[in-house]
Parts: sequence; structure tokens; C-alpha cells
Amino acid sequence: MAMHRRSFGLGTCRSNVKSFGTNVHKKEFPDIAKQVIENSDIILEIIDSRFVNDSRNPEIEVFVKNRGKKLIFIFNKADLVDVDKLKKEILASNFEPYAIVSCRKRRGGQMLRNRIKIEASRINFSQIRVGVIGYPNVGKSSIINLLVGRQSAGTASEAGFTKGMQKVKLAENIFLIDTPGIIPSKENCEQGFAKHVIINSRNYDKVHDPEFVVLTLMKQFPGVVEKFYKLRVKNDPDAFIEKLGRKKAFLVKGNEVDVDRTSRLILKDWQEGKMQKLIKK
Repeated sequence: MAMHRRSFGLGTCRSNVKSFGTNVHKKEFPDIAKQVIENSDIILEIIDSRFVNDSRNPEIEVFVKNRGKKLIFIFNKADLVDVDKLKKEILASNFEPYAIVSCRKRRGGQMLRNRIKIEASRINFSQIRVGVIGYPNVGKSSIINLLVGRQSAGTASEAGFTKGMQKVKLAENIFLIDTPGIIPSKENCEQGFAKHVIINSRNYDKVHDPEFVVLTLMKQFPGVVEKFYKLRVKNDPDAFIEKLGRKKAFLVKGNEVDVDRTSRLILKDWQEGKMQKLIKK
């Protein structure tokens, strides 16, 4: 099989990479993020509990604190992790204040509402705006629905708000500001896009080069993919894709393995959470 072996750690991200995946409707920081932060009194940063460090955005966190706004860390999808280990990670990294929730299991919503109301009570404004930010697919809309207890709908457009932002009423004087997913501008490159697929911020079927993402995934989580498919190919992603493709009969003309189809299968199974329990922390 004619496969080109990739090397990891390839330089820095470049903003002119265009072909790796679609990014329609997702504006980069600082464009929409600045608008959210400037128009909000409290910021909720939604973080995927499975990928705490990869799904947080330190660039935005610094910007929020420099603007004197209150930042609350929200750890979503907690039903997919060991909560005791998550709490240790939160304490070790000094995430304060924070809330742990599971939108799928509808847990933590009341605690989060109380936290928001406590912080809002400390701000002497007649109307409090709470911005909800985070990577695509971390569960921002699900968090809003959990908080308001129903499928939320946006209010009418308001002067000073960027297109794509909407206000949702949480309490008499508290409004949530919902936005599209925010991706840091420095991650607008091949390696950045690979990260987005791994943390589920970009769908597996939208990437231009799934093979590269698989190589990155296998390097970041050694042994996990091999164990899931019960194939022993030590430290050789290219050989693994070859072996899995033949096992699945994903072949093209000339009896060659269909690398694209095989790679996308791996990414699909990963994004559906089938391998998460195999990750050792």
C-alpha cells in the first residue's frame, strides 16, 4: 500500500491552511468571543470533562479576567468520566469557581443555576448577562436547555450584538447569551484541526485528511485504538490502518486498502465514545 508516513510536531499553525475541513458559521477568537465577553457580566466556559485541557481556552480566559468579568468553569459530559478523578484534576488545576454537570443525565443543573444567581447577586446591575462560550460541540446549547428547563429560543435581535448571538431568559433579570462554537485562531491549521476532531469539535465526516487525525489520535492515546479493534501493531499507525482495512474488507481497485474509509471508521468509533473507557489516566 502506498502510504506516506507523517511526522509529528510539524512546526506551528499557519492561518492560511484552507483545505483540511469546513468551518462555516464558526467564527474564530477574537471576533465573536470579544463581543460575547464585552456584552456579558459573567462568562460560563463550557469544558468537555473527557478532554479538560484540550477543550478549555486559556486565551479567552485571560481576556475575560483582563476585562474584569467573572468566569465560571462548567465541566459538561461528566457522566462519561470518573467524577472523583475529574474533581482531583479540577482541584489540581485550580479551576474556581466551577460546576460539574451532565446534560444527558440532567444532573447538576440546579447547582449551576444557584451558582449563577449567587454571582449575579454580587453585580449591581438591573439586568445581568451571562455569556456561554466554548469549543463547538462541548454542549453549550445543552447547558442552556438544562438551565432553563426547556428547549430555548432566541430573543429578537438587539443593537450591539453580533449576528449568530441570541439571548435566552434564565430569571427575571438574568439572560444567557448563546453563541456559535469558538475556535482559537492559532488552531487554524492541520494539527489544530486534528485536535478538534479528537475532542469532537469537528465531525469525522467533515475532515479533509482523516489519516493524519488517526495518526495524531494514536500518538496521543497509545494502545487505545489497537486494543479496541483487538489488533496488535506496535507503534505503527500506517501498518494498523492497513491491517484494519483488510480486516474490514475496505478495499479499492488493485486490492489496496481504502485508507480514507478505514480512517473515518476509526474516527467515527472514537467520536461515538466507544473507546473512552480504554483510556488510562
